[in-house]
Amino acid sequence: MAQAFLAAIVESAEDAIVGKTLEGIVTSWNQGAEKVFGYTAEEMIGRSITTLIPPDHPNEEPTILERIRRGERVEHYETQRIRKDGQVIDVSLTISPIRNRAGTIIGASKIARDITERKLVEAREREALQQARTAREEADRANRSKDEFLATISHELRTPLTATLGWARMLAGDTLDEATRRKAAIVIERNVKAQAQLIEDLLDISRIISGKLRIEVKPVDTFGLVTAAIDVVRAAAEAKTIQLQTTIDPEAGIVSGDFQRLQQVVWNLLSNAVKFTPRGGWIHIHVSRSRSHVEIAVTDNGIGIRPEFLPFVFNRFSQADSSITRSYGGLGMGLAITKSIIELHGGSVSASSLGEGQGSTFIVILPIAPVRSLPESEESDESAATVWPPELIGLKVLVVDDELDTCELLRFVFDRAGAKVQMALNAQDALKIIEAWEPDVLVSDIGMPEVDGYELIRRIRARSSRQHKLPAVALTALTRIEDRMKALSAGYQMHVAKPIEPAELLTVVASLAGFTKAG
Repeated sequence: MAQAFLAAIVESAEDAIVGKTLEGIVTSWNQGAEKVFGYTAEEMIGRSITTLIPPDHPNEEPTILERIRRGERVEHYETQRIRKDGQVIDVSLTISPIRNRAGTIIGASKIARDITERKLVEAREREALQQARTAREEADRANRSKDEFLATISHELRTPLTATLGWARMLAGDTLDEATRRKAAIVIERNVKAQAQLIEDLLDISRIISGKLRIEVKPVDTFGLVTAAIDVVRAAAEAKTIQLQTTIDPEAGIVSGDFQRLQQVVWNLLSNAVKFTPRGGWIHIHVSRSRSHVEIAVTDNGIGIRPEFLPFVFNRFSQADSSITRSYGGLGMGLAITKSIIELHGGSVSASSLGEGQGSTFIVILPIAPVRSLPESEESDESAATVWPPELIGLKVLVVDDELDTCELLRFVFDRAGAKVQMALNAQDALKIIEAWEPDVLVSDIGMPEVDGYELIRRIRARSSRQHKLPAVALTALTRIEDRMKALSAGYQMHVAKPIEPAELLTVVASLAGFTKAG
């Protein structure tokens, strides 16, 4: 009766209760084991318990059986097992020796509990704890950065004030000779300019944080941009006998952007290079074109950047050394401003360094302008001599490009030639305009999100007979031979690479529309 009662308890238990020999062969298997592992008693009795053990636990069962043979009990051992359906579950095992009437160990009883859900909860708790710890560390770091920044800004603003106030009072005393008065004026001017730059940087950061930093987009000649920035820092470089090496690709061409802001970027990178490069060092400025982008690289053999600081080099108020004993001044805002300005231009900036004392490289990548333009100083003379194709007057041109700046520039070019222009920033809007407006010519970009230029022209060609014949130009930065073939195969009559001269673009459009250039 007692044995029957005990057997009923075992059979009704929620946990898996399994008996096995000292060779690991299953001798008993309750309903709980069937629920936990998915096998019936008929499937498991007589089979090796290793059926349940994952391949990456090869020594686990021999070790457990060896302990059982020594009469030891294994309690709350957490491991993994494989269910019949292949699912790997977490289990907690308690394994005890089974003895006969003579006290000889003849097998083992195992109680297994599925702890998969508990493990998931523990993992989530650990993750939440780690996130909380990380957030706390970040908050502490932010507070330290704020305190360090306030101390730094106080130092940086008070330093020029000290010299300015001191020399101003000396001048007011009217006891200085002429040479000393001139020196005082020079020192005051230099420190006022330094303080004005600090204030301007603070204002730029404020504009960036509030989203009010604006750029005035115009065609910018890369060569003029870089040489102008070099001219600003040349005197400082010569004062430290730093050699400035310049390599500028004449095909780098034109970018669309704000000349003053882009010059601020290049000047900032060069100024930092001069600041952190020792006397007698060198700085290399390399400008090149890579397909649809212009790359400006500034490399120096200066103090370099520690690997642990490199990921934070563009963060606001970040400095590798923010202590009062640091060797270099500044608020740690220049690179943050640089990053924001470049991103406003649709570009990117990155930094690399092999470590302290091994120099650093900063690379700015800017998209090229879709249309080549002359520098502003030459534009008025050139425009007077340019003869726009008169047949474009009244021509209906649809410009499609996901970059608003590109659309605005192309609209200006066609407007100036007398054409009627509409813009679309995506293929869906372009199809609606075509249906309602029926343009004479389509000028479309290829690389656009969701529906690209290839699919746009295919949809147009699949429409009515008039739209099927719509003259179309692919104006794109995808300039490989296979890109050209793909554009023509999709349905474009012309494939034109960015950037292109305004007169050339207008001639292409006039020719495609069935006109000829006057004269």
